Formats: sequence, structure tokens, C-alpha cells
Amino acid sequence: MPGLTKLPPFPEDVPTHPLLIIDYQLIKQGDSEEIDRLWEAATKLGFCLKNHGVDAEVDNMFEAGAETMRLPLEEKMQYTQGEGEFFFGYEAKGSSAIDDSGTPDTTEYLNISKDDALAWPEKVHREYPSTVNARMESTIKPFTQKSVEINNTLLDVLNDKLGFPKETLASKHPMWEPSSCESRCIKSHPGIGGVEGRKTTLGAHTDFVSLTFLHNRLGGLQVLPPGSTNWYYVKALSSTPPKDQANYERWSLAFFTRPANNVVLRALKEDSPMVAEAVASDPGKFETGQSAYEWFHRRTKYRMIKYRTVRNKLLSPRFVTVD
Repeated sequence: MPGLTKLPPFPEDVPTHPLLIIDYQLIKQGDSEEIDRLWEAATKLGFCLKNHGVDAEVDNMFEAGAETMRLPLEEKMQYTQGEGEFFFGYEAKGSSAIDDSGTPDTTEYLNISKDDALAWPEKVHREYPSTVNARMESTIKPFTQKSVEINNTLLDVLNDKLGFPKETLASKHPMWEPSSCESRCIKSHPGIGGVEGRKTTLGAHTDFVSLTFLHNRLGGLQVLPPGSTNWYYVKALSSTPPKDQANYERWSLAFFTRPANNVVLRALKEDSPMVAEAVASDPGKFETGQSAYEWFHRRTKYRMIKYRTVRNKLLSPRFVTVD
């Protein structure tokens, strides 16, 4: 299984920052103390989730990802990401930039649409490699279903804490309407020359998601705490491998929950006094005029290296900086 071979321990001499560990079962039971801890974590830096009950499905997803990554490159490239509906699919390493100078990434991605997984064997968006099709019913669909359930449970908690009427956020994330929700299996290749040959896998960024459900097989995620100018490693997560871990393949798996494609991105200030107060100083800043579909595809397209020559012509300044 990818990433489950014997690996070096997480180094103790690198700067780290702790994340709160939230018990999902307590959240489901409505435990008020745990809900308060979730809110604290969500409004500061983030959290790790335990007792979510998806470990078996995660292991199977890593296997499915590994099977796909072992396919010949020419076969994988038949299902490469493109434009429109084809932003799901395979992305070869070196396809995207990790910084403003255009440095190529060292990761391979396999993106599988939530809509395609839940509708299987019907096609909603696109075709996938044979290895994905073989695992869609037994592996990918169960992982998708459980991930949707978990993220929606957490969104319901945040909905109430934000002071929204019941199911306000749920109405923006309907299960059966087309969206850009997806599962992503990521293989990060070791750097040439070990640590010195490997710098950053992914540049500084925020996900365009409502929630990310992340799993990994090797440590290395870095976070920038509020008010700090220094980046810190988070144990047991993965993004930029510290020290000797850079010599190994790293595997990550994420499920991204995003609004339905037709949802217009805007501050819901009329539904929550808390939101209204937060945006009162510059309300126009939060009126994007774009649907979730338009925003997501704009961001995704223009981080790809092949589009960078026209990026500044087609993006307004406030969107150039969000990646």
C-alpha cells in the first residue's frame, strides 16, 4: 500500500505548530464542549479529525490511486485535465506552477468528481481510466459518500455557530446538484538529490473549498499561523516533506466539498448578524458576481503552466493573488 512501507520518523528538530484534535463522534452526538472546540479551531488555524470511521475506505482509495499512477503515462494522458467538464481527471507532474516565477510542481493528481462517483455507472462529467472504473463501486463511491456525510455534519455545526437559519449552508451544497466537489489522490515524487533537490511541492495557497477532508501517509504540511510570518510543520499531514522524508514518495488524499455550480459566491450578510458585521467595512469586496463553477474553473485553469502566458491579461488583480 502506498506510503505504508517503513518510513523515517517525523524529525523532532523542525519547527511545528499543533492543531486541535476534534472527535467526530462527539460532534455527531452534539457534545457542546467538543462543538465549541471545533468552532475555536475552525476560526483560527484548523484541526485534525479523529474517530471519523473512514480508515478502511481511505486505505482502499490509496490503493486505487497507486494502481492508476502505475499506468503508462500515455494512457493516463488520455484522461488529462482540460477545460470545462474535464477539469476532473489526471494531471501529470510539471503541469502546474508552485510560485509566481512558474516553477513546475512535482506531483501527479487524480481528481474524481463526486457527481460521477455517486451516479456510477452513469456518466455526469467525463470518462476515467480503467483502474478508476474498476474501483468506482467498491472503493470510490463509499469514500465519497462518507466524506460528504462528514463534511456536511461539520458544515451544519458551523452553520449554527455563524448564526445562520437552519440548513442555510446545506442548501448551498446539495448532494445531487452538479458541483466541483471531488476526491483527489496525490503522488509527490522524491526530489533529485534528496533534501537539497526538493524544495516546495505546493506553493502557499488556500483551497477553494468549503471544507477539505485530508488524509496522508507522510508528514510535512506547513501552516502560517495568524499573526505570524513563519511557516510551521504539522505532524502527520503532508505538503512539503521535512528532512529525510524528502527521499520518499508521499501520498495524500483529499475530499473537497464545494458549493453547487450555480451558487453565486457572496457574503450571506442578510442571514447572519455575525457575517453582516464582518463585511460591513467593505461589503462590495465580497460580491464576486461569479458562480462557484466560474470561480473554481478560473482558479484551476490559470495555475496550469500552459495558460500562464495569458493569465495576467484574463484575470483581474484581486483574483491573481488568491492562488
